[in-house]
Amino acid sequence: MSNGNIKNRWFVVIGAILIQLCLGAIYAWSVFTKTLENSGWTKTETQLVFSAGLALFAIVMVIAGRLLPKVGPRKLAIAGGIVLGLGYIIAGLLGAENFWSTFIFVGIMGGSGIGLGYVVPIAVGMRWFPDKKGLITGLAVAGFGFGATLWMTLSGKLGNLGGAELIATIGLSKTFITLGIAYTILVLIGSIWMVFPPEGWKPDGWKESTTNSNDKSQSKVVELSSSEMLKTAQFYMILLTFAFGASAGLMSIGLMKLFPMEALVNNGISIEKAGPITTLAMAVFFALANGFGRIVWGAISDRLGRKSSIMLMMATQGIFVILFQWMAGNEFTLYLFAILIGFNFGGNFALFPTITADTFGTKYIGQNYGWVFLAYAIGGIFGPILGGKLGDAGNFPLAFTICGILCLVAVGVISMVKPPKTT
Repeated sequence: MSNGNIKNRWFVVIGAILIQLCLGAIYAWSVFTKTLENSGWTKTETQLVFSAGLALFAIVMVIAGRLLPKVGPRKLAIAGGIVLGLGYIIAGLLGAENFWSTFIFVGIMGGSGIGLGYVVPIAVGMRWFPDKKGLITGLAVAGFGFGATLWMTLSGKLGNLGGAELIATIGLSKTFITLGIAYTILVLIGSIWMVFPPEGWKPDGWKESTTNSNDKSQSKVVELSSSEMLKTAQFYMILLTFAFGASAGLMSIGLMKLFPMEALVNNGISIEKAGPITTLAMAVFFALANGFGRIVWGAISDRLGRKSSIMLMMATQGIFVILFQWMAGNEFTLYLFAILIGFNFGGNFALFPTITADTFGTKYIGQNYGWVFLAYAIGGIFGPILGGKLGDAGNFPLAFTICGILCLVAVGVISMVKPPKTT
C-alpha cells in the first residue's frame, strides 16, 4: 500500500482503534495492584510503576512527534507496538512480582512504547478527517479508554461478569507475557492503515474554514511550529489546564481499586465482595465511560467550541472528584461516580489535541501536541504519587479534595486562552 492509497478513509479509524486498544494497556494497571500488594509491594510502589509509565508515555511522545514526519506514521506505530509488547514480555520472563524489573520494563519501556505510537492515530486521523476533527480524534483515542476494559476482563474476574481470569489461571508473570504478545500483534495489524493522505487532499465537497473555531473573531487560522508555539502564553495555559485535569483522572485510575475497597470494607462489606465490586467499577464503568467520553466530548466540541467544552468538563470534573471521597463506600454510588469521572477524564484526550490544532494549526500537530501532552506526564507523576503517599498516610480523601480543587482552578486558566495573533 503506497502512502495515502486508502480507498475508504474509515479504515484509518479502524486501524487507529486497534492501536489505541493496546496502548490503553496502561489503564488496566490497577487490576494488578492488589496481587502485587499481596506479594509485598507497598501502595506507593504500585503507583510508582503506573507513574513511570505515564511519564515516559508523555516524554517519549515529544520525540515521536519529531520523528513522525521523518520516518512516517506506519513505521512509528510499528516501533511503538514492538517496544510496548517486549516490555511486558521481558517483565513477565523476569518475574512480575520483582519491583525493579517491572518498574523498568512495564513502567519505563512499556510507557515509552505507548509514547511512540500514541500520536500516530491522532495525526493521521486529523489529516484524513479535517471536516470532523473533534469526532474523529475522539474515535481515534476511544480505543485507549476501551482497552482497559478488554485487558482487565482478560486479566481478572469482573464481579459477576466472569472473565478469562489469566492472573488466577496462569499467574501474573505469564499474564504479562500473554498480554505483551497480544499488544504487539494488534498494533502491527492496525499500523497497516497508518498513512497520511496525499498532499493537498480534501474530502469531496468540503471547504476549509478560514477562521479558528476557538475564536470566530480571528480572521485566519495560524500555523505555528513547535519553537513558535513554545513562545506563546496560550501554550502554557493549555498545558497547565491539561495537567490539572490529568492529575485528577490519573489519581482516580490509580486508586480506583485501593481506596474504594478500603471504603467499602469500612462500611461493612466483606473484602471478598469488595474486590469484585472495585474491579467492576474500574474495568467496566470507568473504562467504558472513559472511551465514550472521548467520542462524545469530541462531537460536543465540534458544536460548542473547544474552550467552552473544556471549561464545562473541568468544572464538573472538579465537583465529581471532590464528592467521590464520600461516594466510594457504596456500591451503586461508586459505579455512578466511576462513570462520571471516567467520562470527563476521557474528554481530555479528544479536546486537548483539537484545541492544540485550532490554536496553533494542524500542519505541525504531531510535534505540537507532543509538547502539550507533557501535561500528562506532570499529571501522571503528581496525581498517582500524591494518592499513594496520602493512602499510605491513611488520608485518601485529601488527595481527591486537592485534585478536585485543581480542576476548578483549571476552568479559570483555560477561560483566558485566546488564539495567538497572526503575523
